[in-house]
Amino acid sequence: MFLACDVKPFEKKVYLSSPTMHGEERVFVKEAFDTNWMSTIGKNIDEAEELAKEKIGCKYAVALTTGTAALHLAVRLSGVKKGTKVFCSDLTFIATVNPVVYQGGIPILIDSEYDTWNMDPKALELAFEKYPEVKHVVLVNLFGTPCKYKEIREICDKHGAKIIEDAAESFGAQYRGIAAGSFGDVSVISFNGNKIITGTSGGMLLTDDEMIAAMARKLSTQSRDDASWYQHSLLGYNYRMSNIIAGVIRGQMQYLDEHIAAKKAIYERYKEGFKDLPVSLNPYDEQNAEPNFWITCMVVNKEAMSRQIRNDSTVTYDREHGKTCPSEILDALKSINAEGRPIWKPMHMQPLFESNDYISANGSTGEDLFERGLCLPCDIKMTPGQQDAIIEVVKCCFG
Repeated sequence: MFLACDVKPFEKKVYLSSPTMHGEERVFVKEAFDTNWMSTIGKNIDEAEELAKEKIGCKYAVALTTGTAALHLAVRLSGVKKGTKVFCSDLTFIATVNPVVYQGGIPILIDSEYDTWNMDPKALELAFEKYPEVKHVVLVNLFGTPCKYKEIREICDKHGAKIIEDAAESFGAQYRGIAAGSFGDVSVISFNGNKIITGTSGGMLLTDDEMIAAMARKLSTQSRDDASWYQHSLLGYNYRMSNIIAGVIRGQMQYLDEHIAAKKAIYERYKEGFKDLPVSLNPYDEQNAEPNFWITCMVVNKEAMSRQIRNDSTVTYDREHGKTCPSEILDALKSINAEGRPIWKPMHMQPLFESNDYISANGSTGEDLFERGLCLPCDIKMTPGQQDAIIEVVKCCFG
């Protein structure tokens, strides 16, 4: 059990990352009501797509129901089918990998590296040595931090492989001046309720390929053929974004830079507050990358880790003076009505994918980060005073 400290619980819960609304969203949602464009056609959808193209710097954007739906279409339109082997980031949310399985593909899981926590180029090279026939790579920009895109792109080009970029968490981030969401041959972003820009749900498929964009629009509307009756030659889906959801996104878009600045300030306050503790925050390449700082994560140094035992559904830990573990810190945060989360459990550790091949260049970075890491409350509406209280609670765990 964690050591209680003198911090009083918050009257109102401090969330990990909840939606931040500004008011303009209501204007565009009302416009959809007033004009009766309440389905999957309307000005809000058109404008949301235009704004996404402008911010990402791509030629085409297709508004869809979720980021997962966008990734499914990206995987399908990249040529993944039954039996296709696909290299996938291992340390991620499961929605990154599931669309490969939807298509009957076989995910081969690639470990992370410590510099960015994203796909390790060295492990990717090892994967191509073992599976030279692979022509698809699904990579992630974890928690809003860009991957080592230049190195990964060079490796993929050398092996003739396409990149499918899951930028669901990294809208607004950049690598060497290139926007996340434009790293892939096909990319996706998400507007889920906890993302840096939200529509409560929703996603976008992003590409410079006119044919892929056109096919994504067709497939997302049940693949209806160009006929005056309902005729269908291809298997399609009901994946098109609602004009209502698009109205929320349209109202949010102008606040992207403001949200990123607020998230970065939270990251910097945690960095300063923890400077004397045996911990580190999720890293990034300060010379080449600018994250969107969507989620601030913390990793306990190995020598400061107390004993923690996890199975598939429960966890136990020991209280040790001067040491702590993520589970104790999460319990401590819960005790003051603040929400934290474990870092993503790697895919090769998931019961669903434990039989899939997993390739690492140096032990298992993902397992280590999962064992020692957690996501801290970083809601934009959290006050500096509330964040100071959270910092104090984390310090108490080392007492």
